[in-house]
This record gives sequence, structure tokens and C-alpha cells, in this order.
Amino acid sequence: MTKPGAPAVAAVDWGTSSLRVWLLDRGGAALAERRSGEGMQTARTAGFPTVLERMLSELAAPADLPAIVCGMAGARQGWIEAPYADVPCALDEIFSRAIDAPDAPRRVRIIPGLAQRVKEAPDVMRGEETQIAGAVRSLGAGRHIVCMPGTHSKWVAVDGGSVTGFTTWMTGELFDVFARHSILAHSIGDSVKGISADDDAFMTGLEQGLEGADRVSSLTFGIRAATLLQGLQPKDAAARLSGLLVGAEIAGAERRYLGSDNEVILVASGALGTLYAAALKKAGLAIKTVDADEAVRAGLVQAARMNGMLPERA
Repeated sequence: MTKPGAPAVAAVDWGTSSLRVWLLDRGGAALAERRSGEGMQTARTAGFPTVLERMLSELAAPADLPAIVCGMAGARQGWIEAPYADVPCALDEIFSRAIDAPDAPRRVRIIPGLAQRVKEAPDVMRGEETQIAGAVRSLGAGRHIVCMPGTHSKWVAVDGGSVTGFTTWMTGELFDVFARHSILAHSIGDSVKGISADDDAFMTGLEQGLEGADRVSSLTFGIRAATLLQGLQPKDAAARLSGLLVGAEIAGAERRYLGSDNEVILVASGALGTLYAAALKKAGLAIKTVDADEAVRAGLVQAARMNGMLPERA
């Protein structure tokens, strides 16, 4: 039996471009943490078992410590493909479908993602399902709408502990494409960092996106025109583009998921969380913020318990 305060399981969040590992005790508390840029893209070359063992060695983890993994390690291009669970799906059921990773010198279980196999709205996620479980665990069994901003923002409907549907907005990726690879690159240049909700240009773009989500293409070109005709500066052009795309995302999600009495559960952290909190409030939405790191760690604790790596009650 694991001694109190000793590592009982490794919790792993494996993204496309990043990797986070925590050592957890029997109660699920974090004892140590390590982060790196060795996401799926790097691990495909270096080898997933090699990368994980190096990280665990740096944390001085016992050789027989089991690991529970969420994210892109279970993708088709990952360590091993963990078949999607289809929505609607109970969060506990997702965790019960974790599969063993091959070629691992210790017990490693990989959590599957979620698939929405609706003909007119196909969608997938990997890793976010674990964050969702951690985020809603203390919110009761009612209906919750979860917003998870990022490169590919997810809006998720959860009802009675089950994910009933979700939608992905490519907000972060579209910003990068527009800012670096479109005509707007001439207007924005290198001014793509440091955007905040205090920027008037961000709020201008946000209001445009909220009110004109059906005109994003023309409003986007308007940013280029404003630099030529109105002297819009590169930093403000970047901020307006960000606001426009975030506003269009929120407007679309509001139409699809929200009623008059819905609160948005915002799962985010850092500057992006602050930006989205301000944007959601500007849209007139009530929000409850959950730290993204805490959410994924809490979800991994639940998954470890479901897979017999941690006791149900410490």
C-alpha cells in the first residue's frame, strides 16, 4: 500500500504541442509537477514511452508508478488510438473506456476522447472531456454550458453528468492564419502578443463580432481597410481581429446553447481566461470561472479512481 504523502499515480495531460505531468498522492493532491514542449508532434519522433519515462525520471517517480493519460496520446497519430466515445455519453463512462498503452514499462492507461457523429455537425475532442469532468464535479447534476477557449475553442452542453453535445470554434487558429498568412499580415506585422480586454480596439472588434457574426468575412477585411484609410496601428489591428473572432464565437455559441437563465462555466487560465471573461461579461452572460489546470488535474484524479489507480476514498 502506498504510504500517505507518497506518489500513488502520475497524471498526464498530453497535448499536440505540450506535455504536463503531475505526481499525485492517494487523495489526488499534487506532489510535484513538470511541463515541457514535448507534445504529440515531438513524441511521435522521440517515442511516447521514451518521453514519458524521461519526464517521470526527472520527477523521481517510482518505477512501478501507474500513469493515467488524457489528450493527444490517444489520437490516431498518437501513442495508440483510443476509440472515441460517442455523445451523449456519461463522463464516468468515458473514463471506464480507457485503454492500455503498449510498450510501456509501467501500467499506463489512456482516456478516449469524444465524438459527435451528427451528420450536419460532426465534431471531436481529446483532452477536453477530462477538463469538463473536473470542472463540473462540484456544480451539481443539472444542465451546464461549458466554454473552453483556445486554439480550437469548445462549447459543451453537459446535462446530468453526461456530455450531450458540443461545438468547436477554430478561433485561435483563425487568428493565427489571418494575422500571419492573409492580407492582414500587412496590417498586423509582429503585433500579435499582449492583447488584453483593456484595449479599446479589442472591445471594438468584440462588439462587431457579437453584432455581426454573419459578416465576419467583410468585417475582417474592414481591418485592412482601416489601416489604409484611418491609420489603424498594427497593435490595434491585432486586437480588433482578436475581438472580432471571439465575439463571433460567443454570438454563435449563445444562439446554439444558451437560454435566458444559463450560466457559462469558463474553463480557462492566464491571459486567455481574463480575455474571455471580459468578453462574456460584455455579451451580458453570467459566468463561473474554473482554472483549466485544476480542472484537468481533477478530471485525471476521477479517471485514476475509475481505473483502479487510486482508491475511491483516500
